[in-house]
Amino acid sequence: MNLLLLEDSDFTAANRVTLRGRRLQHILEVHQLASGASVRAGRLNGAIGSALVEHISGSEAQLRVDLTREPPPPLPLTLIVALPRPKMIKRIVQTIATMGVKKLVFLNSYRVEKSYWQSPLLEPEKLHQQLLLGLEQGVDTLLPDIRLVKRFKPFVEDELPQLCAGKRALVAHPRAASTCPEPLAQETVLVIGPEGGFIDYEIDKLIQAGCQSVHLGPRILRVETAVPVLLGKLFPITGW
Repeated sequence: MNLLLLEDSDFTAANRVTLRGRRLQHILEVHQLASGASVRAGRLNGAIGSALVEHISGSEAQLRVDLTREPPPPLPLTLIVALPRPKMIKRIVQTIATMGVKKLVFLNSYRVEKSYWQSPLLEPEKLHQQLLLGLEQGVDTLLPDIRLVKRFKPFVEDELPQLCAGKRALVAHPRAASTCPEPLAQETVLVIGPEGGFIDYEIDKLIQAGCQSVHLGPRILRVETAVPVLLGKLFPITGW
């Protein structure tokens, strides 16, 4: 936990919070904070600063906060990912929150198994928990938005052209593709396929919607690896 992330329900006054549960145990056991110590803190969807421990015990902590700094700027990106295997959902959601992605669409495709959509990890509360962990890691407070889109064709035909209009629009696909472009702080739509890639029909539809097919080289990466690699390739570090 690189940031103690505070929610509105934690506040007992404008600059005071009470903590219990997971975050309390973390600052006790990992940070080993005692009264008088301070820790970096931020308010969910708000400012970042510090929190001074005024009282702490095994059941609760009372802190005084001073939050004056804006969170880091978000990546200018809409990320669209074919729904991965359930055990990879946690990793991808945490990764995008850590790296500053604020718009994520999980999309159906031919190679996405129907059972994936039944995963309890897609429940709003479960996704919210993983987003919080990612924000804590990345020292960010702005909560990303996640959409679940179960119908490929209507989304690609009716919504994607408008999303791509006036933006750099890319689909990561290893065949018949250009080399991934250089880093650029530009509004971007990035589409990443499932294990095994999009089928030809889907690639054709994505290109018709305005996406350019790009690749990362001769090696084929798993989705959970491709996500951070592509984000690092496409956006300058100073933009985070």
